[in-house]
Amino acid sequence: MTVTARETVLGRIRDALTLARPAEVTAPRAYRTGRTLPDDERLALFVDRLVDYKAQVRTCTADRAPAVIADALHEHGARRAGAPTDLDPAWLAAYDGEVQWDSPDIPARRLGELDGVVTASAAGCAETGTIFLNGGPGQGRRALSLVPDLHVCIVDLSSVVPGVPEAVARLIPERPTTLISGPSATSDIELERVEGVHGPRNLVVVIRTDS
Repeated sequence: MTVTARETVLGRIRDALTLARPAEVTAPRAYRTGRTLPDDERLALFVDRLVDYKAQVRTCTADRAPAVIADALHEHGARRAGAPTDLDPAWLAAYDGEVQWDSPDIPARRLGELDGVVTASAAGCAETGTIFLNGGPGQGRRALSLVPDLHVCIVDLSSVVPGVPEAVARLIPERPTTLISGPSATSDIELERVEGVHGPRNLVVVIRTDS
């Protein structure tokens, strides 16, 4: 029986692992946690990071949110917007375009026919300008926030925390988590910025300052 080079290499690796079992290692967990910032400082830092990532940011009180959401959709020419089935319908009350309520039965490729999508969020990290979605109420499935070219995301200031450990602590580990740091973008070999490769080219973040 001929032994291939692959089998020889894998066999030696197995033998080495058997002879020298690795000692248990305790990973350090001394993260900075429990940090707090006043609302105005947390908001200013979060907005600064979002703008640096080329996201469009609009702040408003909760009662003004429907009008601000409608303005954002109109500004981008969105005549047909998608939304999770459990999104608060009051958020779209001022929008006079067509609303398509999402469903698992809708193929992901059909989501590309939408002009934009409106979702809620689970948490935000001021230090990194990151928004977290984890399939919770009003957030929808991952494809809904990735396929349309425009994402209008509502973030409550009360859900924005200073750092990553504080943000992760607000999430449910068993849920699929999507991290959003500005519009989708990458760079080619000459470091030319290319947008819309892995998700929406346009991100509008509506921050409700009193929620």
